Amino acid sequence: MDQIVTICGDAITELKKIPDGTVRLIVTDPPYNLSKDYGNNQDKLRFDDYLDFSRQWLSQAKRVLTEDGTCYVFMGMRYISYIYTILETELGLSFNSWITWYYTQGIGKTRGFSPRHDDILMFTKHPKNFVFHLDDIRVPQKSYRSINNMRGANPGNVWTFSHMHYCNKNRKNHPTQKPEGLFERMILASSDPGDTVLDPFVGSGTALRVCQQTGRKGIGIDINPEYIAMTRRRLGEEFTGFDSIDDRMKRIPNDLNDREIREEYIKNHIAWFLRNHPDAVAEFLEGVRRKYPNDESVSVPTPLLDFFNEVVSG
Repeated sequence: MDQIVTICGDAITELKKIPDGTVRLIVTDPPYNLSKDYGNNQDKLRFDDYLDFSRQWLSQAKRVLTEDGTCYVFMGMRYISYIYTILETELGLSFNSWITWYYTQGIGKTRGFSPRHDDILMFTKHPKNFVFHLDDIRVPQKSYRSINNMRGANPGNVWTFSHMHYCNKNRKNHPTQKPEGLFERMILASSDPGDTVLDPFVGSGTALRVCQQTGRKGIGIDINPEYIAMTRRRLGEEFTGFDSIDDRMKRIPNDLNDREIREEYIKNHIAWFLRNHPDAVAEFLEGVRRKYPNDESVSVPTPLLDFFNEVVSG
């Protein structure tokens, strides 16, 4: 297959065409049944019809997963418990994590509390035999200690990424576009380069953009031809870094007082945490310069930028 494939069609119909056990990872943001306007279709089914729709596509998702495959499903509060039950009780998938995506701005309410999070369910096909690359998604430590694993810490199950505000240069004409940083973390954690990643509700193309930039094969399905066209245009755009980042990735550890250790750590930090975020490197280095002002080696511009260019190109 081509590295990236876009398919315009009904998700359930198109999923049935994918051979058994050929997809290592599914990462998808399906309709939440909240009456969103998706152009040529309305996200407004009766309660039972929505659950039946979910049951059908999730059943196909399980079928196409490899035996060591993983599925991440975004879902709103109203239906997430039902989706959980379908995945675990009806389909027999193995629950791994309930991830909360926390964002600082959202819908304002005057009667009740304003929502500030979405949730992501992570299920695996096998309870123990599945891909998970913790080293690829770690976040920087707060302080340098010789006993610390300076490769970084587990990011935990609460992820803070800003919404895709309309002022974001990568904002597309899609009502529920998600930040690339979310998909980056899931795709890096639960697949290898060359693996096939599937998004049955590809929307604005976020999953496929991340696959494209991380060496994965991608399949994206959407019923709206305008979204498929949008995705294809997006895949042709110049890449300067993913459109969102966990701010902890730019965190500069305290107590890097030994110059040799500091210089080596800075190189490692760029390679470990900012590989897909070249637009964040200069800010990180400037932060290091302010924190350790007597170290001329981290002034901007710096030879470390050349090192970063070698990392991202090789």
